[in-house]
Amino acid sequence: MKFLKGTSIYSILTGTCPVCQNESMYKNTRIFAIKNVLGMNERCNHCHTKYSMEPSFFYGAMYVSYGVGVAFGVAAFIISHYFFNLNLLTSYFVIVGTILICLPIILRLSRNIWINLFMSYDESKDKKRNN
Repeated sequence: MKFLKGTSIYSILTGTCPVCQNESMYKNTRIFAIKNVLGMNERCNHCHTKYSMEPSFFYGAMYVSYGVGVAFGVAAFIISHYFFNLNLLTSYFVIVGTILICLPIILRLSRNIWINLFMSYDESKDKKRNN
């Protein structure tokens, strides 16, 4: 995935700092560590970017989370109903199960998308480490 480095998509998919893309924003990089799934570092150790620009910054990620959850639900419905020919009730349970199992992914992905809307990659801050 190194070929995407320098793009917002790289930072969104990997959960790295949106400015330098050298370090994870999260204290625990394991996404299914349920106890601390949203625990974030305050700043990037490499470029010193502060992740939470204001006290309620990540409240906006809830709106993104809704959209990402709907996308996961639609994908689960299409796969279960059209590819596996399950009836609507069974497809409903597949959607609920998918949302519950993928909740840590949805939460982190929505935060990654939200912060990347406000910050962008800065090559000079990335190169500072390499020099």
